[in-house]
Amino acid sequence: MRIKLDRTVCDGFGACAVHAPDIFSMDDWGYPSLAGGNDIAPEDEAAVRRALLDCPAHAIIDLGDRVPLLAGGEAAVSRTARPGAVGGPPAEE
Repeated sequence: MRIKLDRTVCDGFGACAVHAPDIFSMDDWGYPSLAGGNDIAPEDEAAVRRALLDCPAHAIIDLGDRVPLLAGGEAAVSRTARPGAVGGPPAEE
């Protein structure tokens, strides 16, 4: 899981630090920052998802799993996506 903390919309409620204190640290003015970067370890995902859902300002953004672009600019096909889904292989007709 990858996330982004948009500090420009954050109102400093601190719900993120309550749910995931190892991921979000609060500064002297009461605003959070990412303690360890954007990549979230699998064991911390549940706490971060709870923080994301409870953020009243919607300042935490789930970036999901990024799909790399191929040399031609087209998105690579995900091996885990179901057929017909965005980013997945085409559905069989």
